[in-house]
Amino acid sequence: MTEIRNPSDDEQRYAPKALIKRLLTEQGSAHWKQYAVALSLMGLSAACTAYSAYLMGDVINESYVHHNFPGIVTLGIITVVLFTVKGIATYGHAVVLSRIGNRIVANNQRRMFSKLLNESLGFYADRHTSEFVARLTTGAAAVTQVMGLMITSVGRDLLMLIGLVTVMVVQDPMLAFCSFVVAPPALFVLRKLVRRIYVIARSQFHGGTQIMETMLESLQGIRIIKAFTLEETMRERLNKSVAAVEHEANKLARISNRSSPLMETLGGMAIAIAIVYGGYRVIETGATPGQFFSFITAFILAYEPAKRLARLNLELNSGLVGVRVLFEVIDSPATEPLQDDKPALALKTSRLEFSNVQFAYRTGEYVLRGMSFVAEPGKMTALVGPSGGGKSTLFNLILRFYDAERGTITIDGQDIAKVSRHSLRQQIAYVGQDVFLFRGTVRENIAFGKPGASEAEIISAAKVACAHDFIAAFPRGYDTPVGEHGLQLSGGQRQRIAIARALIKNAPIILLDEATAALDSESERLVRDAIEHLCQGRTTIVIAHRLHTVSHADRIFVIEQGAVVESGRHEELLRKNGRYASFYRLQLQDQEAGEAAPALASSH
Repeated sequence: MTEIRNPSDDEQRYAPKALIKRLLTEQGSAHWKQYAVALSLMGLSAACTAYSAYLMGDVINESYVHHNFPGIVTLGIITVVLFTVKGIATYGHAVVLSRIGNRIVANNQRRMFSKLLNESLGFYADRHTSEFVARLTTGAAAVTQVMGLMITSVGRDLLMLIGLVTVMVVQDPMLAFCSFVVAPPALFVLRKLVRRIYVIARSQFHGGTQIMETMLESLQGIRIIKAFTLEETMRERLNKSVAAVEHEANKLARISNRSSPLMETLGGMAIAIAIVYGGYRVIETGATPGQFFSFITAFILAYEPAKRLARLNLELNSGLVGVRVLFEVIDSPATEPLQDDKPALALKTSRLEFSNVQFAYRTGEYVLRGMSFVAEPGKMTALVGPSGGGKSTLFNLILRFYDAERGTITIDGQDIAKVSRHSLRQQIAYVGQDVFLFRGTVRENIAFGKPGASEAEIISAAKVACAHDFIAAFPRGYDTPVGEHGLQLSGGQRQRIAIARALIKNAPIILLDEATAALDSESERLVRDAIEHLCQGRTTIVIAHRLHTVSHADRIFVIEQGAVVESGRHEELLRKNGRYASFYRLQLQDQEAGEAAPALASSH
């Protein structure tokens, strides 16, 4: 059962502070050694920067006050060493942080994908593929971005700022204090912008998802788009989504950069105060010019890290939107765990029985109403009837894509709701009307039925499925790519590869859902021959609209409005002259009309 959470609980759980705390405890603790190395290198880099600012005072004094050329040479050598060490340290912490970031992205992508594999079909029913692609890519990268921001802010910016402020205080404590009186107004303004940044960034994410949704649908449905001349319609839909995202991006740019004029003005005021007061100290009180120059150098160098730290909250809140969309999926309870603590299905004869089963996809709209029938072991059971009667739903329940609301489905007397899904599905081979082939080779797609299958097993399955001849005729044979969704193959070829995939699995229960419905007569004959091999000695349930394809079935059940209205063998049902006979006569009339039409056309 899916856990129900209060929306306000989610807001607290995914509040910026809560997310930051979680990232530090989860990711920080997992990679603390690498982060410690990166922080040490950042500290070394910050120390080099601060000491370089301090040396500028000695350079000025040795040049203009003491006129000490050997001292200048020594300071030059020290400067080279400082910048070399800083460069090596900068390179080191950048590489370490990149490796940590890459590991975090990879781990979160694995977590997200594993979570999606443990969800039921109902979980995906009201969602679009693009949403999960966006959450996977944006969310995984956002975790690295936020962690990188926090680490570099502490390790690079904060440590550098501390070092440079220390130099400023050492050179002139009073001047250092005066220079930072402008900080509170800047922080106050930035706090006002944080909330708006978070809301806009989340809106921008959803807009990006809509763009991806339109793009994916357009590419997957390109044939329909061209056939119905929908190019302009889809272009307008995409343009609308792009315009919305562009509007949000512009708004985000305006708000996130609104602090820049204020901070630059305040920074200029601070530098002006330092120049005026420092100049006064040199001219009127006899302070050394080196002291003044060292202070100004440290102050100017400190300005950038101080500005980055001041904007940190804005950038964190923008990145935390991506973190949230990732965690929202990872944290939700799995609707279909791959492994559970239920016992494995133990088969003997593979007798499958539906007993008074009721099911509805939507509350109150029942698709099955007291469905009861038995598929005898080792025999073929056919399900026929009008579309929408619930035939495909039976397969969904047998495979436990969904669970029955009432009644029981048993295999050898075992309630399938009380055994593990994994063990149940291992005993079933499924061939559907809409064959799905994975991008890859013919060999790989057949081997999906039995991972690790040998070459001999693959070829044997293809031969029994009447697929070996056309596969061997390809220039690359079994290494031939099938293309996305198998579109480089004909419908009959895809069906026979799907049957080979089911054959190699060698499962005791076979489910065939309209496996020949979309094929021409020649392809249908070959696929039917392959199916005969597939079904030998196995408990087979077939859904068919073409009744002649199941006339040899051991038992035929006529399904209407979610219940069995007739059952028997083909000849028996014809003698009853009921619903099956009515369907059969109607199909014969359609077939005769279809055969007569070409003859009539040729006579003219």
